[in-house]
This record gives sequence, structure tokens and C-alpha cells, in this order.
Amino acid sequence: MLPERAPSALHLTREVFRDHAAELQRFLTRRIRQPQDADDLAQEVFARLLRVRDAELVRNPLSYLLGIATHVVREFQHRKQHERVLFDSGLAEDLGEQALESSLGPAEQCELEERLNHALGQLSPAHQLVLLLVKRDGLSHAEAAKASGLSIHTIEKYMVEARARMRVLLAET
Repeated sequence: MLPERAPSALHLTREVFRDHAAELQRFLTRRIRQPQDADDLAQEVFARLLRVRDAELVRNPLSYLLGIATHVVREFQHRKQHERVLFDSGLAEDLGEQALESSLGPAEQCELEERLNHALGQLSPAHQLVLLLVKRDGLSHAEAAKASGLSIHTIEKYMVEARARMRVLLAET
């Protein structure tokens, strides 16, 4: 059985859906890259609206709805960014390993080294340090943490970010 507060939340959600669904759709579509994701986000917004405890306290339903939508969009973008960083870091590692394993001539090796050095120079000092400690010096994450004074978690995080950034920078050159 639904809790006591459900009828008022249900009533609020029906009213807001009836009056503001199209406006919510436009709001979401303007804020995300893939318009096809707007329907899923709108569904999440209304699901959250259904969970409002004291729906009778909502004085401006449109503002409340757009506030929920803003949070949903931020969470969605954060998830997408995290997925992209993890994906790109794997590609960057693959690219670097393939380039080093392939039989490059001296000119290609020199060009690759220049591209890598240029990309490395674009990283923040902290990301450079972590990447060099782990990749160039061959330290484990624990050893790199001890050498740099950073936590292992930070080393892991910086490695993912540095690899992703290197992938982007190498693709640009």
C-alpha cells in the first residue's frame, strides 16, 4: 500500500505533467547533447516528483519541477563525463601501446615522441607527475603514491584523467 503522502504527490505530479510537460521537455533538450535522452530524463524528473513527501508545501510547481530537472541533468552529465573518461583512458592506453609495439621507422618514432611530449606538456603538473611515475618509471600506484605524497585513490584518479586528456590531445595533433 502507498504511504499517506502519496495521493498529494500523485495529484501534484499529474497537475505538473498536464501543465508543464512540454516546457520540461524543452528545458531538458536545451541542456543535454543528445535530445533522445530528454525523454528518459523527464521520466526520472517525474519519478522524483512522485516521491515528494510534502507536496502540499510546493507553492510554485514549475520552479520546483525545473529545480528537480536541474539536478537530474547535472547527475546525467556527471555520469556521461565519467563514462567518457573511462572509455577514453582505455583508448589512450591502447593507442600508446600500439604505437610503441608497432615497427615505426626513425622518423615516425621521432614524430610520435614529439606528439607525446607536446601532449604531456599540456597536462597539469600533478597529472604529468603521476603519469610519468607510473608509465615512464614503472612504479605501482602504491609506489607512486608514496613517492608523490598523494593517496593511492588520487593516483588512480589522476591516471584515468591523464590518460583521457592525453587521448584527446593526441587526437588533436
